[in-house]
Amino acid sequence: MANIQILLVEDTSSLVTLYKESLLSQGYDVKVARTGKEALLHLRNPFDLVLLDIKLPDISGLEIIASMHKRKNMCPVIVITGNGSLNIAIEAMRLGAQDFLVKPFQPEKLQKSIAHILLHAANDSHIREKPQNQKNHRFIGTSHTMDLVFKTINNAAKSNATVFITGESGTGKEVCAESIHYESARADKAFIAINCAAIPRDLIESELFGHVKGAFTGAIAERQGAVSQADGGTLFLDEIGEMPLDMQTKLLRFLQNSTFTKVGGTQQDITDARIICATNRDPLQDVQHGCFREDLYYRLHVLPIHMPPLRARGDDVIKIATHILLQCSKEESKNFKGFSPNVLVFLKTHPWPGNIRQLQNVIRHCVVMYDGENLEEHMLPSQRQEKSKPSPNFQNAPIPSLKDIEKEAILHALKNCHGNVYKAAALLDISPSTLYRKKAEW
Repeated sequence: MANIQILLVEDTSSLVTLYKESLLSQGYDVKVARTGKEALLHLRNPFDLVLLDIKLPDISGLEIIASMHKRKNMCPVIVITGNGSLNIAIEAMRLGAQDFLVKPFQPEKLQKSIAHILLHAANDSHIREKPQNQKNHRFIGTSHTMDLVFKTINNAAKSNATVFITGESGTGKEVCAESIHYESARADKAFIAINCAAIPRDLIESELFGHVKGAFTGAIAERQGAVSQADGGTLFLDEIGEMPLDMQTKLLRFLQNSTFTKVGGTQQDITDARIICATNRDPLQDVQHGCFREDLYYRLHVLPIHMPPLRARGDDVIKIATHILLQCSKEESKNFKGFSPNVLVFLKTHPWPGNIRQLQNVIRHCVVMYDGENLEEHMLPSQRQEKSKPSPNFQNAPIPSLKDIEKEAILHALKNCHGNVYKAAALLDISPSTLYRKKAEW
C-alpha cells in the first residue's frame, strides 16, 4: 500500500494524530492539511483518496469538493462530520463523496471504509467499460424513468452510504437493493434481506442482532443475527416503516458506530454491513405521525431512490410481460409466444395497482389455465369485483367497525383469489407481508 496517497484534511490536532497513526499503521502515505486553502494547494497533485472534515476554519468541505469537480481532479472522498452537520454530510454525498463518518468513530471503521472505497476504485475502470445492457441485469425496460433509476443505482454502488428505496408494493425495491449490492465492491460478500413486517415484534431484535444461548425461552443455542451474517456485505431492511420504535432506537445506535450486543449478551460486537432499506409508505408522513424516528430517517435517507410504478414506465410493461410470459410458458410446458392486439392494449392501459407482482400473477394464471400461441383477451381473469347489494333497512342497520370492514375485505379478496395471498394483496393494494400479519393477528 506504499503507493496509496491519502490527503487528510482536519484542523483538530488530536484528531490529526489519531487518524494519521491509524492510516500509517495500514501502510498508507499520508499528507495533512489543517485548512481548506492548504487542502486546495495539496490537491494540485493527485491523491488516491481524501479524508475531509466538513467544518474547517476557513472554507467548507463542500467548497473543496466543488473545487475538485471544477479542476477535474476528483478522487474518492470520505467526509468526516459531527451529528450537528449530518445534513451537510448528506449534501456532500450528493456532490460526489463516497462515504461519511460521524464523530466519534472507531479507527477500524475508518480503515474498512477506506479499504472498500479503494477496492471499488481499483475495479472502477472495468465497471465503466461494461456495456450498459449488462448492468442491472435483473431489470427489464428502457423507459426514461427507469434510466434515471439505473444511473442512481450505479452511483450508489460506488458508495458505502445508506440507501433509502421508496415505491409502491411490487415495483422491485428488493431487486433494486440487490443490483446496488452486486454492482458494488461488496458483491463477493453476503446480501441478507429482512422483512421487518413479517417478523413478530418480540423476535425482531434477535433476528437482527442474534442471541446467546438461554436468552429467552426456546433459545437453545447461540444464534448469529442478520447484521453478523451481512458482515462485509449488505443488509437489506424491507418495510422499514413497520419496525417498532424501540427497535428503531437500537438500529440507530448500530448505524452510529457499527457495534451491537446480542440479545441476552454483554459483549459488544462490531460488524461492517452496508444498510439499504425500503418502504412502500411515505416515510416523512410516518415521521410526522410519530411512528418513525426523525433522526433515524435522516440517518438512512442519504441516497434516496424512488421506484416508479409500472403504469409510469410506458412500453416497459410490454417487455416485462413478454419476459414473464415466455418464462412461465417454459416452466409450465406451454406454447405461448406473445399477446393478441387486444391484450397488448389492456397491458398498456390497465393501472396495475399491484405493479409487477400483479402482472406476474395475471400472466401465470393465464398460462396455467390455457394454452396457445398468443395470450387472448378471454383468457384474462376478471378485473371486476361484484358490488354488494345494499341492505333494504340500511338506515337501521348497525354500523360495523373499521376493523370488521377490513377483515371482511381481506377474507373476500382471499376467497376470490382461491387463497393466493399475493394475488389478494395486489387486489387490496397492500403488501403480502401486511396481509400475512393481519391473518396472524386474527
